[in-house]
Amino acid sequence: MSSVTPDTPRPDDKPRWRDVLKVYTEPASLRMLSLGFSAGLPFLLVFGTLSFWLREAGVDRSTIGHMSWVGIAFGFKWAWAPLVDRLPIPVLTRLLGRRRSWLILAQSAIMLALCIMAFTDPKQALAPVVWCAIALAFASATQDIALDAFRIESGDSQHQAALSATYMAGYRLAMIWAGAGALWIAAASETPNAELYQYAAWRTAYLVMALSMLPGMLTVLFSNEPVPRPLAPARNAAEWLQSALIEPFAEFFKRHRWHAALILALIASYRISDVVMGIMANPFYVDMGYTKGEVATVTKVYGVIMTLVGAFVGGALALRWGVLRILMLGAVLSAGSNLLFAWLGSRGHDVHALMAVISADNFSSGIATAAFVAYLSSLTNVRYSATQYALFSSMMVLLPKFLAGFSGDFVNAFGYTQFFIGTACLGVPVLLLIACASRIKTGPDAH
Repeated sequence: MSSVTPDTPRPDDKPRWRDVLKVYTEPASLRMLSLGFSAGLPFLLVFGTLSFWLREAGVDRSTIGHMSWVGIAFGFKWAWAPLVDRLPIPVLTRLLGRRRSWLILAQSAIMLALCIMAFTDPKQALAPVVWCAIALAFASATQDIALDAFRIESGDSQHQAALSATYMAGYRLAMIWAGAGALWIAAASETPNAELYQYAAWRTAYLVMALSMLPGMLTVLFSNEPVPRPLAPARNAAEWLQSALIEPFAEFFKRHRWHAALILALIASYRISDVVMGIMANPFYVDMGYTKGEVATVTKVYGVIMTLVGAFVGGALALRWGVLRILMLGAVLSAGSNLLFAWLGSRGHDVHALMAVISADNFSSGIATAAFVAYLSSLTNVRYSATQYALFSSMMVLLPKFLAGFSGDFVNAFGYTQFFIGTACLGVPVLLLIACASRIKTGPDAH
């Protein structure tokens, strides 16, 4: 039952590079660029930029830390993915279709939450900001569920890597806009020679961020709904739960049998080197004496650009040589780039060295992520795309995030050099899992 995966093309079947790169100009790829921007915009506005605003407003660090728990919504979005996958929305679904109706509903909720947040001064009333952050996280997670299904159903397996790459490009551009862009807008809106905290400046910044959801909403409205699959009507609640919640997971295990454990282990561990290391990246920069401006310029702007380059390269390579080969390449590069941080620790305050390491690390991350998203997409059955992909994308962060919680303890005990070397070693088992996974079929028709 083991066989070489069908996504690895024979040498005489390789498309020309001109045809490979042309895929990025296709309408489906351009749509993913815009929709990726809508998906990436809320993330930093909850977890990054908001913490800056709250701290400037005098909110204590403990409260800011507790607010980060709203991110749990992204780890458990699989729980309501069956609703997004099957439940019609009155009026909207009839007008737009199942995928686009959920996308518009989620995007509208994101825009509304950002507007309410903009008109609430956390220095005067923190509770409304907290509730808006919770609503924003759940709406953003819902958008992710619907968008993943929309992307998977918008192209065949040959084009998933390219769609993933353009989606990532939009996502990363949104992170620049929601991170550095929001701070620039707030700074430009401040009154000179006034007090440090100016609520009006943050209100302007968040209103601009809310309006930035419009391109994604227009893209949804002017896109075609993917060809709908017929759904058997449920006669009662138990039958609906069976078809909406149980069948998507049962189908995956039935299709892969004992291989399912191997595949899930790979999903749960593939990004472990990056995620565990990333938690200690900012403390490392501070301890090495880098200024906020240096870190912002190199990591938030230049580093994101290198991730985009890596994503496009990863998407093109996967289209030419197959997803699993580039999945292996991404795993090697991601783990190996962590060793560069150990080298950076020996350089002291060296901005040029920081730029070189960030370039290599983010380029590697872009390649790995593009290949990994394409791999996850290949695992889904189109009948249950939203539910199954939500399960996979949730699983890929739970174990790494859990281990990352202990990263500070490790650094305190052994230092940064041993920590970075240790995170690189975490990637070794991933290589073995990919080697094993490459020998089994992963498509929806696998038996």
